[in-house]
Amino acid sequence: MAVAPQERVLQAFGEAVGTLIDDFDLIDALHRLCARGAELLDVTAVGIMLADPHGDLQVLAASDERTGLLELFAVQSEQGPCAESYRTGEPLVNAELAAPAGAARFPELAERARAAGYATAHALPLRLRQRSIGAIGMFHTGPHTLDPDGVRLARTLADVATIAVLQQHTIEQGNVERAQVQAALVTRTVIEQAKGVLAEHWTTGVDEASDALRGYARRHGERLADVARGITDGTLDPEALR
Repeated sequence: MAVAPQERVLQAFGEAVGTLIDDFDLIDALHRLCARGAELLDVTAVGIMLADPHGDLQVLAASDERTGLLELFAVQSEQGPCAESYRTGEPLVNAELAAPAGAARFPELAERARAAGYATAHALPLRLRQRSIGAIGMFHTGPHTLDPDGVRLARTLADVATIAVLQQHTIEQGNVERAQVQAALVTRTVIEQAKGVLAEHWTTGVDEASDALRGYARRHGERLADVARGITDGTLDPEALR
């Protein structure tokens, strides 16, 4: 029985999540993600590139680890859909490398891609909030159109890749991770203390105090932790939260 597209997508992301939960190897996890992405997007090859501290793109993983394909992605450190998508923070899809326009826009990449048998390329940025940290690129041997549904799926693949990279960075920076955990625990304590202060001041329940804290923070665009500290250190009047 053929597997439905939705089921294939769920399987792919189930595998991705599994690699992140286990003691995972980043490159292997991204290689698997690229391989599944090529299958789901019906393209010939998928690669993931990450910007180094100087802003130059470096190949991190690909669906096919052949030297020729890795070199083709590496060409895009300066020019190509991946480089452009990384710089602009926007998708660049349906680039016809075999057509005159594609050859003029990306001359070196187009020439080498045609020699390797690829005709179409796509790229989307790896986004961390409003900043690009890399790009995911795709090649296909013939004409290939990535429709809006395909773009959304490719964007999701890019998001999963970004999460994997950031998780690996956190694991490698163990001291940073411990500091972040400690800071989160301290913040949680301050919030609980503020809820207690409000509940006592208003002679009400802790749930009502919690709702008031969150409501005030959202209305004023402030962090919950900062509002809580204002209550505990006396710089914010509890009546302001009513």
